[in-house]
Amino acid sequence: MRLIRSLLVVFASVSSAANAQTSASARTIVLHADRMITIANPAVVRNAAIVVTGDKIVAAGPASTVGVPTGARVIELGDVTLLPGFIDSHTHIIGRTLGDPMSDLSSVKDYQGYAAILGVENARNTLMGGFTSIRVLGSGDFDDLALRQAIEDGRAIGPRIEAAGHALGITGGHCDENGWKPGLLQLGPQQGVANGVEEVRAAVRYQVKYGAGVIKTCATGGVLSEGDAVGVTQYTYEEMKAIVDEATKLERKVAAHAHGTEGIKIATRAGVASIEHGSFLDDEGARMMAQRGTYLVPTLMAGNVVEGFAKNGVLKGLRAEKALAAAAAMRKGVRIAAQRHVPIALGTDAGVIPHGTNAKEFGLMVEWGGLTPLQSLTAGTLNAAKLLGWDKRVGTIEAGKWADIVAVPGNPLEDIHRTESVTFVMKGGVIYKGQGAQ
Repeated sequence: MRLIRSLLVVFASVSSAANAQTSASARTIVLHADRMITIANPAVVRNAAIVVTGDKIVAAGPASTVGVPTGARVIELGDVTLLPGFIDSHTHIIGRTLGDPMSDLSSVKDYQGYAAILGVENARNTLMGGFTSIRVLGSGDFDDLALRQAIEDGRAIGPRIEAAGHALGITGGHCDENGWKPGLLQLGPQQGVANGVEEVRAAVRYQVKYGAGVIKTCATGGVLSEGDAVGVTQYTYEEMKAIVDEATKLERKVAAHAHGTEGIKIATRAGVASIEHGSFLDDEGARMMAQRGTYLVPTLMAGNVVEGFAKNGVLKGLRAEKALAAAAAMRKGVRIAAQRHVPIALGTDAGVIPHGTNAKEFGLMVEWGGLTPLQSLTAGTLNAAKLLGWDKRVGTIEAGKWADIVAVPGNPLEDIHRTESVTFVMKGGVIYKGQGAQ
């Protein structure tokens, strides 16, 4: 039944996505709301208006100064705050979600292509949650790239995607498939499992050849993998530097999964663009990251979820122990990062958390990390756009940028949890949720 439901979502998405994109061609829409936070300017704009023509923002500001172009369609949104479309810098949009009874067996039991079908529904839920752009950090069989193509072609509804293809890691490490008998799921450089400088260079080249826009690597062990300690280093500095150097030559950034303190420092010295999770970050590591402009993507929601699964028995044994240790450390690590002015970009590890609930990360960054609501919003818009290299196109509400706009009830600067109740979603000038949706 789940497969049938997913297929129906695919077919519905094909029709509605194509119709929406066609109807957005060159029309002019004016969005009018009680408030707007452009992120480019921290001040709240009252009685705000945004003029959108086609897929671009033409003007934004107080309604009294923006005006209404002749023939434009005006959409009155009322007591909401207009914001740039949210950006999640760390997702796994393909396949099953943690907690699904089949999630641990999916790699050996699900048919090839089933994960991508699930990805269509996941992508739609993510967009409806207000996330108009995401970075997908690892999936098998390049399913993330297939989904990206389907969305770009108008055959599915979802956010803009920056995709990594296969994540790169050592044999038996967090980015490998472990816990199976010898010979089952024996992976190599083409699937991202690479050892030594030459193999990791080849693995980077292979991902880029097939469309990866970012390189994901595992610098330390992880929570959900079998047989490795969560904080232990995996790639050496020489291997990590080779990954970064090769990616840089090919004009790609590197995102490094790193929980442990030493792995964070090795990856930072090697020149990665971002540290994912950063659970056991210490003061020295935070200073290094701040000096180099290395982003932290803290994935606090994932820490919260795995901690709960460990306490209620969904995770057992070593994985439960790792979940509890990482979640406890994460609360301290993100505060150290904020205090040391490490740039922070929102990321949820969606796939560990249910797709579409991503906006809860805003609240956790305030509650666990000590960020202000504005800093939290910036982490999930402009900062994330800078990390992806997309800040000239998205991340703020400004003339000339893509019309990626969301609305939340009330004022999120007074209650950051308002971000969890998105009432309006526009991506590229097309309204997908709320008044005027196709």
